[in-house]
Amino acid sequence: MRPKKGLFIVLFLVFLVGCAGIPVREEAKIDLTLPVGKIEDNHFTGIRYPFRISAPPNWKVTTEFPPLMEEMGFDVEGLEESEVFAYNPTTQSNLQIDFVPAGRYSQFDQKMMEWLVGAAAASSFKEEFEKEYGKSGKLELGLTTPYSLKGVQYAAKKYAIYAIKGVKWEHGWIYGFSEPYQIFIIYMVPEKEGSHDKQDIEKILNSFEVLSKRID
Repeated sequence: MRPKKGLFIVLFLVFLVGCAGIPVREEAKIDLTLPVGKIEDNHFTGIRYPFRISAPPNWKVTTEFPPLMEEMGFDVEGLEESEVFAYNPTTQSNLQIDFVPAGRYSQFDQKMMEWLVGAAAASSFKEEFEKEYGKSGKLELGLTTPYSLKGVQYAAKKYAIYAIKGVKWEHGWIYGFSEPYQIFIIYMVPEKEGSHDKQDIEKILNSFEVLSKRID
């Protein structure tokens, strides 16, 4: 499977292109000269964007994309846009987070979050999956549901379960909005006997928090 995260994000941005009218926010200015963030004992605190996240001790947290994700077929250009990664080097479970400033005219609500993550992310993934494995490939799409993230106004989740070479994977997308940022979270977890990675992913997501101000 070759997940193309860049396509996932572009689909959302296409739906949210600004149109004529009264701006709903000032243009967000992102200082790209700032470091992405700092990592201490598997705790990441964003500097360029105001958020933090933590991972269990057997995971690694990094601002550089893990080589294993390139080996798994992820689009390198898309990986380079991520703010932070968390991954289990033993099982290949992984999670990545992107922040994108919202357009001046884009407006958000919970219904939009759920529609976008359900229609855009899932449909593009299904098309990609069928292109690579044919319609005989086993793919099951989960329900689209609201999702709670600390400091995030609106968020929704969608996931897919599929099998590759006898290994079952869960691939999930979470799309959120916290003024003035769009938040994209993607995770992948293989089903392996004795693994606690699904619980670890939940712990990581529960630790995620958008802060009220940037940490310098």
